Amino acid sequence: MTIESGPYCPYCQDEHGELQCFEERLSRMTQFMKRRDPGLSDEGAERQSLACMRTMPAWRDHPQVVAE
Repeated sequence: MTIESGPYCPYCQDEHGELQCFEERLSRMTQFMKRRDPGLSDEGAERQSLACMRTMPAWRDHPQVVAE
């Protein structure tokens, strides 16, 4: 995702331009993964979300992302 203004992409920001809490972003990304691939299990969607978050500067050093 291209960052056009501010330090975070629009999907990772809350309504005030601040970084969303990790749990909210992971939940939303996991839901997106399941919509994109309806046959994906909850666990599989979460694993894919964490793998994607590992590539994002805002999340790559988060303990839950690193632990995965």
